Amino acid sequence: VQLVESGGGLVQAGGSLRLSCVASGFTFDEYAVGWFRQTPGKEREGVACISRREDATYYADSVKGRFTISSDATKNTVALEMNNLKPEDTAVYYCTADCSFLGGRIWSGYWGQGTQVTVSS
Repeated sequence: VQLVESGGGLVQAGGSLRLSCVASGFTFDEYAVGWFRQTPGKEREGVACISRREDATYYADSVKGRFTISSDATKNTVALEMNNLKPEDTAVYYCTADCSFLGGRIWSGYWGQGTQVTVSS
């Protein structure tokens, strides 16, 4: 499994960013794909997960209504559209594979190298 992210950067609060990920080594029928994020000193947090097999999407409560996940199985890409960004969204964002939603949170098995998103106030 290989996951390569792009699209991070610096944005002002209230702005938007789009993250992209190119996946290889599996199909989207085998694994659900998604995004996690992590800030220094905090546990990695599942942000969103999209399952082609279940025809379902899952979001962390903190991003519902602001972030949208999408995937293209023909191109093996997954994207995260982030709107109305807040300073607390600042983190390293990781593309993930084999994600699932259980117990009110998102879990996953594979991660990319990450891309930094910084939201200034």
